Amino acid sequence: MVSPFTLPPTGFGPGSQPDPEGELQYLPMPSGMRTYSPHIPDAADIAALAETLAMLAEMAVACEVVAQGAPAVSFDLATLSPAARKVMADALGQGEVSMKIRGLPAVMVQESVFAGVWMLLAAGMDVVEIAPVPTLSLSRAHLPHSPAIGVLAKRIPGLANAPALLAELVDKSLSRRAGEIAHVVNLSLLPHTPEDLVWLSEALGEGAVTILSRGYGNCRVTSCAQAHVWKVQFFNSMDALILDTYEVCEMPEVALAAAEDLADSAIRIRDVIEAIR
Repeated sequence: MVSPFTLPPTGFGPGSQPDPEGELQYLPMPSGMRTYSPHIPDAADIAALAETLAMLAEMAVACEVVAQGAPAVSFDLATLSPAARKVMADALGQGEVSMKIRGLPAVMVQESVFAGVWMLLAAGMDVVEIAPVPTLSLSRAHLPHSPAIGVLAKRIPGLANAPALLAELVDKSLSRRAGEIAHVVNLSLLPHTPEDLVWLSEALGEGAVTILSRGYGNCRVTSCAQAHVWKVQFFNSMDALILDTYEVCEMPEVALAAAEDLADSAIRIRDVIEAIR
């Protein structure tokens, strides 16, 4: 005979009681991650295809050499015939990173489906640049759209940690050396008030570059007028902010095409060329 003291008690634990509000409702998981999918352009114009394939072959070579550390390589799409330009646009497609670069001229940037192959469009500019990131996004990044006024930003009620964070960011900005690991201030893990965020934004100013990376959710990157400082925010697929940071670096890694990406792009471009042929 089994002693009742050795049996688990009844009427306790999960599931033992009725749920007065029905089943639990969970937030939907993020979905819709963008992945590479090859696209073969369809064109009846043999001459336009040949013109496009010749430039694509040069782009594949450029991807290889840039992956090995060579400077950026540019291709002027204005040299293509109108028919070949359409085929080229179809072959390059649209990748997950886009940029707006203020200045004269203002430039719209769209990464192609091949990582590190960037399309730059502006008044008098229609080029493809092969690089980890477009050179204009580096040279213009911290040109002030609104100036960095630092501690001259007007103190407002509700400030808490913003002055200390500003001192840290400015110090890292002024002492920054090229090639160093990025210094990250993670606001999501630090106590702060809404007034802190407003004050920091005014103190650091706004630069000339805005970047949107669409992958598993979105990442929005904005250059500050303070040299080397970037505002980097990650959102899930429901556009809820999940990570809010400042980075002190030349360019946040999320916007860069790695050497491996460029080498892979060379292979993928050649695959498209072979499929067209």
